[in-house]
Amino acid sequence: MKAVHFGAGNIGRGFVGLLLHQGGYELVFSDVAAPLVDAINGVSEYTVHEVGEGGVDTVVTGFRAINSAEHPDQVIEEIAGANVVTTAVGPTILKFVAPNIVAALALRDPSSPPLQIMACENAINATDLLRDEMKNVAGDAWDALEGRAVFANTAVDRIVPAQPPGEGVDVTVEPFFEWAIERPPFGDDPPNIPGAHFVDDLAPYIERKLFTVNTGHATTAYFGAQAGVDTIAGALADPAVAAAVEKALEETSALLVAKHELDPQVQADYRATILRRFRNTELPDTVWRVGRQPLRKLSRHERFVGPAAEAAERGLETEGLVAAMGAALAFDDTEDPQSVDLQRQIREMDAAAFTASVTGLEPGHPLFARVQKVVEERQAEIA
Repeated sequence: MKAVHFGAGNIGRGFVGLLLHQGGYELVFSDVAAPLVDAINGVSEYTVHEVGEGGVDTVVTGFRAINSAEHPDQVIEEIAGANVVTTAVGPTILKFVAPNIVAALALRDPSSPPLQIMACENAINATDLLRDEMKNVAGDAWDALEGRAVFANTAVDRIVPAQPPGEGVDVTVEPFFEWAIERPPFGDDPPNIPGAHFVDDLAPYIERKLFTVNTGHATTAYFGAQAGVDTIAGALADPAVAAAVEKALEETSALLVAKHELDPQVQADYRATILRRFRNTELPDTVWRVGRQPLRKLSRHERFVGPAAEAAERGLETEGLVAAMGAALAFDDTEDPQSVDLQRQIREMDAAAFTASVTGLEPGHPLFARVQKVVEERQAEIA
């Protein structure tokens, strides 16, 4: 069995690739970073180090890497003979992955089992997005190619921080992980991925993860940066930051319970587990890594505006989420292009125009005025 994984970074090697290896797949990493590809091809094994309670070391073997920018033909050939294709490249990069998969489908034997495709991104229904990009690339040929693949959405969760220098291609991760995968697309032949669980309805898992883990992580980062703390664990050691994060997550939990009929105690336990993970002092995770790309994180269907808008529509509390957005507006990191652009837009645009442009909210939405107010407060701070 063979799996081709797009994105040979820390998540690709330390999470998705690891589980595929444990499932018995021969691993082919595809990436555009030449030094990383060379480093992977320069070793015969790498180690995934779990740090924290119950952590173990796992050695990964049976892999190779291809530079898809220089050798797309090789990537296409590998996909044509693969069982599984996965991605961990970021939702905006899927459009660059799509052409290679489409070209590979054209080469596959129509009588062979369909290629199993899963986009493992921090986005709702990312595999659907990848399929749409592939359909656009294929054009009129899509009807003939679509049956050669099956597409399953997934929800993935594992904290993989920036790695210590000098580690080579080894990866440091937390012990906890979750990989939920839609069951129905695979019929009676799901991929063999130990530790993953297949579910009939993925939506609650995706939103529970995004609106608890991602919302909580970013909230910790932005309030931590405001407090002058460098690490995620250190930020949550500050009682004021911890209280602000708790409030935001209580609001997202209330939405999840109302929307998906989750058991309130089960969700409270899940929330507590997430906060314990963030407090893992052995993870070298910084507020600057987690907080980067604030413009994306403040967009309409992301971790703040997405749940806050739905909560406001349902008449639920949003004070903590709006406060977290205010903290995000203050995130000022000169090494992060989005942070620089965010601060420029705050200075140059009026509050209403900024709110509409960045958050995607309509002026008549019940959340709009609340967000506009924190934008005005940020503008007053830097005036």
